[in-house]
Amino acid sequence: MEMITSSDNKRLKMVAKLRRRKTREKEGLFLTEGEDLLEAGLAAGWRPEVSLVAAGSGLDGEETDPVLLDAASALGSGTRAIAIWPVRWSEVDGGTCIFLAGLSDPGNTGSIIRTTDALLEATVVIGPNGADPFSPAAVRASMGAIFSQAVARGDVGTTPTPRIGLVAEGGSEPVAPSGPVTLCLGSEREGLEPEVLNQCDERWTIPMRGGAAGSLNVAAAAAIACDRLRAVSNPAEMAGGGIG
Repeated sequence: MEMITSSDNKRLKMVAKLRRRKTREKEGLFLTEGEDLLEAGLAAGWRPEVSLVAAGSGLDGEETDPVLLDAASALGSGTRAIAIWPVRWSEVDGGTCIFLAGLSDPGNTGSIIRTTDALLEATVVIGPNGADPFSPAAVRASMGAIFSQAVARGDVGTTPTPRIGLVAEGGSEPVAPSGPVTLCLGSEREGLEPEVLNQCDERWTIPMRGGAAGSLNVAAAAAIACDRLRAVSNPAEMAGGGIG
């Protein structure tokens, strides 16, 4: 296969188009940048539709002029690999769910996917008007967990009960429930919408010591709440891990 040497190449043009949500939804495709994400996808058993790699890198894929590959990348440092993958949505299966109600920040969405994958046997459910978990920013923040973590779409009514709403104040301190639940997380600024909160059977508030920070970032709050759930969701998988 000949090396890609023109910016008019249709694969490079598709990379640019897939930065738009409308194109991702129409084509059912998303992209990753970097060797680590390429390796994560392959390790999880996924196969890319397209794999563009810098000529001379020794990586498997279609060799591309490194200057063109860097120009197609949104990473400040450039990249040696860009891959295009099929989007995969899971179904809500009745087990523990993390419901994201209108989270608009793709970085937080990706971080929560990463946290869920690390701590729980659960499905992340993206609610209406939420950030696209397959956007480049969300995929990067997931650190490859997008390939191993079940992610579904739906409104709060599609998730199993009981439901727990995470609120900034007025709820009880998080404790491990007796079985599978749905943990509902609201938007970064407004919190849970009333129509979602009204469908929650319980409310949790993470106790804080006070200080200058009046609240936690939603991804940080999600990590604490997921840790409370893990004894129920992963009773036999409490192995330690690291921070990376």
